[in-house]
Amino acid sequence: MGKIIIAGIGPGSREDITPAVCEAISTADSVVGYKYYFQFIQPFLKPGCECIDTGMKRERERAEQAYLLAEQGQTVVVISSGDAGIYGMAPLMFEMQRERQSSIELEVLPGISAFQKAASLLGAPIGHDLCIISLSDLMTPWEMIERRIRAAAMGDFVTAVYNPKSQGRYWQLYRLKELFLDTRSGETPVGLVRQAGRDDQQVTVTTLATLNPEDVDMLTLVIIGNSQSFIHNNHIITPRGYYREQSAGNEKPGQLIMMESFRTISSELRRQDYPLGHKWALLHAIHTTADFDMEQILYTDEKAVETIYNKVNEGKLTTIVTDVTMVTSGIRKGALQRLGIEAKCYLSDPRATEMATALGITRTQAGIRLAVEEHPDALFAFGNAPTALMELCDLIRKGKARPAGIIAAPVGFVHVCESKHMVKPFSDIPKIIVEGRKGGSNLAATLCNAILTFDDAGQLKPGRDL
Repeated sequence: MGKIIIAGIGPGSREDITPAVCEAISTADSVVGYKYYFQFIQPFLKPGCECIDTGMKRERERAEQAYLLAEQGQTVVVISSGDAGIYGMAPLMFEMQRERQSSIELEVLPGISAFQKAASLLGAPIGHDLCIISLSDLMTPWEMIERRIRAAAMGDFVTAVYNPKSQGRYWQLYRLKELFLDTRSGETPVGLVRQAGRDDQQVTVTTLATLNPEDVDMLTLVIIGNSQSFIHNNHIITPRGYYREQSAGNEKPGQLIMMESFRTISSELRRQDYPLGHKWALLHAIHTTADFDMEQILYTDEKAVETIYNKVNEGKLTTIVTDVTMVTSGIRKGALQRLGIEAKCYLSDPRATEMATALGITRTQAGIRLAVEEHPDALFAFGNAPTALMELCDLIRKGKARPAGIIAAPVGFVHVCESKHMVKPFSDIPKIIVEGRKGGSNLAATLCNAILTFDDAGQLKPGRDL
């Protein structure tokens, strides 16, 4: 009784065939495979070894031929490009062994896979969790393939894409790109490697947004990075986290927990291409509320966070005025002290009580009037009282207030939505608004903290002042 060795011969160059596979081929009585691959193993064949080709898309016939030869007592090597266990002949050979109830011994020898070779040419794109998806729907329904694409994109996996395109399969890569852009940033690195390890090898580094499926053919392998991947010197790098762990030495346990929370929230966002300032505010809002509805209801003017932070950094903004004391309490004292900012609430000021009683207005309205008299150019943050926000809008229109910025997050059912609508027309004032009925003092405070720590946004390192 003979034996069948199922061997992966690597992606296409003689140098990438493992010594174990070379040794197996040199002992074979017959080699069964697709004829294109025989050129790569020719130097290792022993005299008299027969190479048997069954043509493309005739894998079952190839497997049956191998069993017939082995049953005649031959040592047969069945070759696949790359690794025989990855879209190769190994699964079929074992399925057929069960079907035939064969006692022929099967041995699998691994090979360097196409995605490994492509990854090495691109730099280090597969340094973290990854998955492999084939876009060929010859034997797998497209509905199943699309579910797997969605899962890979949502799971933030580095993704290697086999069979991305062919003569008749022209639209699938377009659909994959569309699905990935639903959850990944357009800046996500993408590598295209054509004919990896062969004479006409081509390597291209691009991004998800600029990926052109027309640049891809059936001989191309596509690797899409994850949310941490980056491009450096025309290489794609997906970090494992060693530098993050190294830099964590000076960070307190509370900050490390907050950093991990932010990374988790970031990976679960429906979109990854938010502008940095908006994303930084959004991460703070979701971290505080555990409410991913914030993705739909948190509004920021263009570069609002950046603009307000620059005023802080330039010393032009030195005061934050809040509608209620709970907002003031939630603004980090360490950040205020570090930046030389005072957070004030006039709600408990005796003058606010006197004014409210005399004029028949709320104390929060009165507090805003007092605040505008003393700090007309402050950052105003509202987390409770819509009447206070409406009062500020009135004072702006009268030319008495000129805020450095407005955080509009009052919560409730009466005049709440209207107060937020009223603030939007002030186009020259940077605004952050929690739209609709939702809001709260905790939200207003955390949005202040997002502004005060914006210089940490690029490294996704919240919690400096905990």
